[in-house]
Amino acid sequence: MKYRYVYPSIVGNLLLESDGEYLTKLEFIHDSTIEYNSNSSGVFNETIKWLDIYFNVINPDFIPKYRYEKISSFAKDVLDITSKIPYGHVITYGDIAKEIALKRGIKKMSAQAVGGALNKNCICIIVPCHRVIGQNGNLVGFGGKVKNKIKLLELEGNDMSKYYYKGDLND
Repeated sequence: MKYRYVYPSIVGNLLLESDGEYLTKLEFIHDSTIEYNSNSSGVFNETIKWLDIYFNVINPDFIPKYRYEKISSFAKDVLDITSKIPYGHVITYGDIAKEIALKRGIKKMSAQAVGGALNKNCICIIVPCHRVIGQNGNLVGFGGKVKNKIKLLELEGNDMSKYYYKGDLND
């Protein structure tokens, strides 16, 4: 059975989903009509505690138990690297691509492929895909909308004058 909980935050409502043992989803809700059923799962309690700490501008010193569902080994590699990006730091899609190419013993990996894999991140914020930026500081590609990427990076103390975005912040 899937359990759901809606967490209100400064970046809008977040949907938490659990299989009862692990957090299986933490994502932005763009549809306010989503129905949810909460249980007293320790996973939700742990995740809510983590989010409360995070949104109070503190780097949590623990990670809630989570697992990915139905992702490729490539996407898992990308998300594992992303999960290790320190609070308050950013890296580029190209940085992740280089690390995966090195790990796989190949000459080159596509930064666009990394972006595609990050699009599969179903544990946002905890697996901090908002900390991944484009070349030269371009704030591209974020499923939770670029305006929320900016809010999360600001919350972590990033100097936003180093970054730019040319499109609609609601994309």
